[in-house]
Amino acid sequence: MSTPPAPLTVAIRRSWDASRYLFIGVPVALLAYMGTFLVVAALMFAVVLIGLPALPEAAKVLRRFAEFERRRAAARLGVPFTPTSYLPLDGGELSERVRCVLTDPTVRRDALWLPIQALMGNVLGYLAMVLWPVGLLVDGAALPVAHLLDRRSADEYGTPPPVRQGWVLRWHAVLADLSATWTRSLLARSPSTALADRITQLTESRAGAVEAHGAELRRIERDLHDGAQARIVALSMRIGLAKQLLDRDPAAARIRLDEAQDGADEALAELRHVVRGIHPPVLTDRGLAGAVRALAADAGVPVTAQLDGVEDGRRLPAAIEAAAYFVIAEALTNISKHSGATAASVRIDRTPAALRVVIGDDGHGGADERAGSGLVGIRRRIAALDGTTRINSPTGGPTNIEVELPCGS
Repeated sequence: MSTPPAPLTVAIRRSWDASRYLFIGVPVALLAYMGTFLVVAALMFAVVLIGLPALPEAAKVLRRFAEFERRRAAARLGVPFTPTSYLPLDGGELSERVRCVLTDPTVRRDALWLPIQALMGNVLGYLAMVLWPVGLLVDGAALPVAHLLDRRSADEYGTPPPVRQGWVLRWHAVLADLSATWTRSLLARSPSTALADRITQLTESRAGAVEAHGAELRRIERDLHDGAQARIVALSMRIGLAKQLLDRDPAAARIRLDEAQDGADEALAELRHVVRGIHPPVLTDRGLAGAVRALAADAGVPVTAQLDGVEDGRRLPAAIEAAAYFVIAEALTNISKHSGATAASVRIDRTPAALRVVIGDDGHGGADERAGSGLVGIRRRIAALDGTTRINSPTGGPTNIEVELPCGS
């Protein structure tokens, strides 16, 4: 069994990781200091119209600088990074680009962040430098002694020793997290920008949902017209012929009635097929877990299914179950037809707030949404329910499709 590292080693390593973030903040603060004067100069020259052409270019530089810090802060805090939306500055007349710079609330927040970063980045970076010799002196002497006493107490009383992070070195992590937190809050999108992005997202998902709904209605109409309707017309004709032959040729009438019965069975099968495409009866009868197992059994490749949280407990909303079912069905169909895979997997995780579905295969990859492979339909179906879709299919494989649906269950 490997020996765990000494508390002093762990504290130094943790402090160094935090210090690197703070030390990088020192040159960032210097650039912010210079950027503050450049922004003020650009605005002053813009007032007298001389510096108007330089204003959009200065805003582009400021955007990239602020985006770098957003990415760095997100990495420090361990949260997902989402690129920030700005008003477009490429193309158009100069007056329009200048107007976008002056009216973009996110650019204004970036500009206000510059002087704060110029001050606090330097203060925290130099404070981290001062803490190092003090921390090595204090914690270097105290942590080994405390660790020895903790081990002795643990051996005597049988309790696990506490995890000590030091008394001085631990402040590096506190300062780094504090710096990343206020950077993230200062550079956060304004409420109006977030609302505009949300409206755009909902508009796009609504348009996709309307288009998908229209395509689904056309498919149902086509299936009814070419399948069940045609068979019912033929059935009506056979029954009519049987009525005409009933008195003068009962044997021929019986043949026509037998044909009509076969046609009725075929029409019923067609109608069941259409209904299955609208809402599969297996979902109603066996739930999502049973329906997924049925899909896995009928797939063209071996499929392993891991279903967590959907085999027991309260049923999901019908729309969520149907969306997950059709996504899995479409993905398994694509895998069987196009991927060249020898195995596939379906994993479902249910949390109190969302349903997560991951479909993977070991095929050759290279799935392209523009190639009409059904991936666009998957994305639209999930977006209509305010869900998210992530498709990863590099050339050479493997392919993974991950969807997340809010279910509030």
